[in-house]
Amino acid sequence: MTLQQMEYIVALDKYRHFVKAAESCNVTQSTLSMMIQKLEQELEINIFDRKTQPVSPTVIGARLIDQAKVILYNSKLFKELAMNEKQQESGKVSLGIIPTIAPYILPRLFSILQERNPNIRLHVKEITTAEIINQLEKAEIDMALLATPLNNPNLLEIPIYYERFFGYVSPTEELYKLKELEMHHIPMDHLWVLKEGHCLRNQVMRICDFDSGFSSIYEAGSIDTLIKIVDTNGGYTIIPELHIDLLNERQKANVRPIINPEPNREISLVVRNDYVKERLLNIIAKNISDTIPENMLDERLKKFSIKL
Repeated sequence: MTLQQMEYIVALDKYRHFVKAAESCNVTQSTLSMMIQKLEQELEINIFDRKTQPVSPTVIGARLIDQAKVILYNSKLFKELAMNEKQQESGKVSLGIIPTIAPYILPRLFSILQERNPNIRLHVKEITTAEIINQLEKAEIDMALLATPLNNPNLLEIPIYYERFFGYVSPTEELYKLKELEMHHIPMDHLWVLKEGHCLRNQVMRICDFDSGFSSIYEAGSIDTLIKIVDTNGGYTIIPELHIDLLNERQKANVRPIINPEPNREISLVVRNDYVKERLLNIIAKNISDTIPENMLDERLKKFSIKL
């Protein structure tokens, strides 16, 4: 078996079409098909079920493809070590990021990278925490920016910043009269939260101690939507600190700090434990940190570079 054959089965799994997979690998369809067939003969197992439309992997084939992705990733690392990749400041970086962070980081991050490191090509996927962890473990993305801790022994977490949570309250609510909201005395009525799948939803559930009972929860798909719902329908929601800068002056008057204690979340840059691009990791971390107010940054990141 060869790395080339592994590239072919990964491509066919991605496109589920022989012609498209062959085009992505810059080979003919017959070459790709023949090489995959030879691999199957060598292993004495069917990696793909060709009777399905579109073509799909068998049960054991899916497991082999997942392993092939890891092998290809490690082969890339092997080459990078030989090329002294730690000093290289160019190439493609695939970054996973959760939706409740992306609006505050990405616009400036793209601008900073283009100005400082034009030879780095950043490819970003805005996906949920669960999918990010899955893609990191399968070596489908290089790094990720998300809320931590993850408590995953296969991943390395580098804390970048810490972000407080604030209440966003409609002027029609009794809460609006308060200058501060007590964390454990926030009422459950008229609360709007993100729908299932967002890690921020889980954090808000913990902040508000939903186990104590509540009358109703209204769900939305994004923080922007939550803000608009509160503006139009009343009630309140919980927003991250960096979202405040995106509000207009009228909306900023609706923001209330949460105290006793002040809830916050840790945001980290996460890679696999076997990641070796130390120089590139430091560049991305530095550029991300430069999009964040200094008072929010992790103190260690201000003083030290990242050592793998």
